[in-house]
Amino acid sequence: MSSTKFKKDKEIIADYETQVKEIRNQLVEQFKCLEQQSESRIQLLQDLQEFFRRKAEIEVEYSRSLEKLAERFSSKIRSSREHQQFKKDQHLLSSVNCWYLVLNQTRRESRDHATLSDIYTNNVILRLAQISEDVIRLFKKSKDIGIQMHEELVKVTNELYTVMKTYHMYHTESISAESKLKDAEKQEEKQFSKSGDLNVNLLRHEDRQPRRSFVRKIEKMKEKRQAKYSENKLKCTKARNDYLLNLAATNAVVAKYYIHDVSDMIDCCDLGYHASLARTFRTYLSAEYNLETSRHEGLDIIENAVDNLDSRSDKHKIMDMHNQVFCPPMRFEYLPHMGDEVCQVSAQQPVQTELLMRYHQLQSRLATLKIENEEVRKTLDATMQTLQDMLTVEDFDVSDAFQHSRSTESIKSVASESYMSKLNIAKRRSNQQETEMFYFSKFKEFLNGSNLIIKLQAKHDLLKQTLGEGERAECGTTRGRRNARTRIQDSGQPIPLVVESCIRYINLYGLQQQGIFRVPGSQVEVNDIKNSFERGEDPLIDDQNEHDINSVAGVLKLYFRGLENPLFPKERFLDFISTIKLESGAERAHHIQQIVVTLPRTIIIVMRYLFAFLNHLSQYSDENMMDSYNLAICFGPTLMPIPDGQDPVACQAHVNEVIKTIIVHNEVIFPSQRELDGPVYEKCMTGGEEYCDSPHSEPGTIDEADNGTEPHTSDEEVEQIEAIAKFDYVGRTPRELSFKKGASLLLYHRASEDWWEGRHNGVDGLIPHQYIVVQDLDDAFSDNLSQKADSEGKQWTTAG
Repeated sequence: MSSTKFKKDKEIIADYETQVKEIRNQLVEQFKCLEQQSESRIQLLQDLQEFFRRKAEIEVEYSRSLEKLAERFSSKIRSSREHQQFKKDQHLLSSVNCWYLVLNQTRRESRDHATLSDIYTNNVILRLAQISEDVIRLFKKSKDIGIQMHEELVKVTNELYTVMKTYHMYHTESISAESKLKDAEKQEEKQFSKSGDLNVNLLRHEDRQPRRSFVRKIEKMKEKRQAKYSENKLKCTKARNDYLLNLAATNAVVAKYYIHDVSDMIDCCDLGYHASLARTFRTYLSAEYNLETSRHEGLDIIENAVDNLDSRSDKHKIMDMHNQVFCPPMRFEYLPHMGDEVCQVSAQQPVQTELLMRYHQLQSRLATLKIENEEVRKTLDATMQTLQDMLTVEDFDVSDAFQHSRSTESIKSVASESYMSKLNIAKRRSNQQETEMFYFSKFKEFLNGSNLIIKLQAKHDLLKQTLGEGERAECGTTRGRRNARTRIQDSGQPIPLVVESCIRYINLYGLQQQGIFRVPGSQVEVNDIKNSFERGEDPLIDDQNEHDINSVAGVLKLYFRGLENPLFPKERFLDFISTIKLESGAERAHHIQQIVVTLPRTIIIVMRYLFAFLNHLSQYSDENMMDSYNLAICFGPTLMPIPDGQDPVACQAHVNEVIKTIIVHNEVIFPSQRELDGPVYEKCMTGGEEYCDSPHSEPGTIDEADNGTEPHTSDEEVEQIEAIAKFDYVGRTPRELSFKKGASLLLYHRASEDWWEGRHNGVDGLIPHQYIVVQDLDDAFSDNLSQKADSEGKQWTTAG
């Protein structure tokens, strides 16, 4: 029995030692794991440093290569004669502008990649090195703490082993004492049982004394063993209590270490590692994203320039820059021979009949030629459209080549089957060349036909004038005419005739013209109008809407572009540009006003007149698509050319912003008529029996234009009708009323096809017809309006 217990005790101790040994092995392996983790992190950081170091070298090399590439072609451009001409006149062709912007973008990318390399070298790599130092330092400190914790665990397990051995020893002694006590009790019981069987009377007197002595001896031994057992049992109980207390403490310490302390120790090793690494990678991301942002900004500028590629505009710029080459020569004058005073075709007999026959032949011939040439023109237009379709096909999208999810083979297969395959390109090139050949043959035919028509038409018109009217042509009226290449200059009047006449014509017929000042007009008509003004005539005075609005606008721009001294003096260029630093439009306008007041009086008057007109024109941007910014783009290079020595690409945006500010704030910038006497632009420019139906005219101009009567605003004078607002509307001028959807409006009468005179919230003004629903406009009231309009001599529109 005792041997079995002894074996079990040995097994228990062996299990304990095995468990303690496993814990110690775990502690050692834990340090190895943490050390491996630390080494892995250091290796990762070293690899990242090496990667970014090499990437920085590549970025520097790429930056230098881009800079060399841009400088190579920039130096080539600077040495070209065309560049000097473009720089002098500040009128870059749209195609040349794209080329300049591509070079600027290359320089921009060079600077950006150099910056990226600097960030990698002096920021990212430095951060990674610091993180590596932190990893090593934190691991050492964490290991020191871990060793201390391991020692504490070993100490606790050793104490547990000691108290367990003590408990086992006392428990063994207690069992041994208990066994001896039981033996003594058995002997005592045996002795008492023997004594009960003997008859006390039969015992001899001499045997009683030894028996009593033996019984006492047994009782004494039992007492002694009882005391020994009690003592050992007490020691065993105390030892067991110590063992149980230490066991609980050891389990608590071990559990705390494995559940909390190990995790906390790993946290100490990780302290700041992930946050620092995240900051480093975010530095990398910020650099790359800003590189892409800068690249996109530059590409957006190029894309805008590509969108503005305009063959007509470039053609006009070339003709303007080489005005002496392309300007029509002086008309051939009639040179009489030896004093012959007759300077017109003679229609007197006997040549009158011949001339009449010749006139009818020309008339018939012209009718046939015009029909034939019109057919050629239609064919030419159709062929041109076909060519345009061929040249503007959108085959520039290469997105498929940048699909990273696809394999190289799939990309190649897609490209081989796409619109840009070599077979398709060759076929399209062949079709294009055939169409071009056909186009040029028809173009040649059209030019020959039109030239013949022009020649015959000139003869026809002269014969018609001679035969029909018989008027004598004045001879020599064009002699001494000034050279046609001379620019139209200020004639001494406050507003030059060409400016006043063009603005008046656009005011009457072109406020709603879509793309005005952006869409070029006919160069032939522009030259005709310009030549008329140079002769001192006003070709726009008749108020006949037969001139192309875009051509009239082109003449106005051409005048300001051709001034020897620009409207904005070049010596004040930097003063105007400096106002761009101010973010507030009002502050910018105030500073511009301070510059304007220092200019000559004549310039201020012309500026005031022109910019009041441009502001009025911008109020129709919903119809003409030309807001203040678009107008500034058109007039910026014309009114405020960039002086030599300034970067045209960098300055042009500032110039446009200055012009836009002046258009928007012209009333603040320029003095009123009371402050500076001179012509003032009027929004309502009537001619003959016409009247102004502009929604931006001043109050009373409609009624006062004919008879000087006051506008009908009294409820007693006209019958009022009610209207309901269909949409919200915000007035664009003080004359227009603003209202919300569902608002109730009172209408007095129809001011034009698109506007009503009415009242809202006690304020009179103009109300747009398209924004309201008229409630009570019946036929009787329509008749009333018609009669009233007839009586006032105006053509009112009564459709409601």
